[in-house]
Amino acid sequence: MFLFLMLGADRALRQAAAEEPRPIRVIVFGAHPDDCEIRAGGVAAMWAEQGHAVKFVSMTNGDIGHWGMAGGPLAQRRIGEVQRAAEILGITTEVLDIHDGELMPTLENRRTMTRLIRLWDAEIVIGHRPNDYHPDHRYTGVLMQDSAYMVAVPFFCPDVPPLKRNPVFLFSEDRFQTPNPFRADVVVAIDGVIEKKLDALAAIESQFVEGGALGSAETAPKTPEEYEAARQRARENFRRRFAATADRFREKLMELYGREAGSRVQYAEAFEICEYGRQPSREEIRNLFPFFPPAGS
Repeated sequence: MFLFLMLGADRALRQAAAEEPRPIRVIVFGAHPDDCEIRAGGVAAMWAEQGHAVKFVSMTNGDIGHWGMAGGPLAQRRIGEVQRAAEILGITTEVLDIHDGELMPTLENRRTMTRLIRLWDAEIVIGHRPNDYHPDHRYTGVLMQDSAYMVAVPFFCPDVPPLKRNPVFLFSEDRFQTPNPFRADVVVAIDGVIEKKLDALAAIESQFVEGGALGSAETAPKTPEEYEAARQRARENFRRRFAATADRFREKLMELYGREAGSRVQYAEAFEICEYGRQPSREEIRNLFPFFPPAGS
């Protein structure tokens, strides 16, 4: 009798585990230690709050991205900054040891990205579009496109098992027009996590408080009061940026959230579906982005 009960309990546990929804697994690639946080920090925080798994990967270490310091000390500083941002957002982060400004779409880097996508068992992959002002941004986009098919090919990087299902690949928002403008296929309201996202960005002081690569000793803050003022300016600049995204794609927000709710959204992030990965249906988009109201509501 005891054995029968034990077998029954084990069967029930296995059945419950099989029926439990699988967490959504998302990996986001940015060229530098700040790009992922800018472009997908809000939706990442929302996925994380629901128990889903999000990883940010910086393809370069950012070691020339400051007006007054460079090399190893800057790379270590920027790693620390995005680690603090990840703690705020509730996600995982990784910075690759590739020099800032020197990312190339090589076979080695294609293998690296393919392995990262497989090891994370990603359902969603997000990155830059390949038309962008910065070569590191462009080549991150090229590498993501080049990996979109290879992640499922068994004898490419055979040391890591291929994915059984091709992920949905998405581009993050930009404003570049040539050769083609950004198309907003998915727009997510981030009003509920806007302060968390701004906190994460404010933690990246080397870029958004001190001015990054294009700052200077003359314009950088020098006192605690100046640092705090610069931090608040950065927060408000980003607040306006994400408000502009909501206004730019207002019609799409009303389509996804309903006209009344969509018209009230203050801050948003937007994504374009890459044609090289899995092409999700409207229903699957709502499953992968479980933030929208039910269709027709």
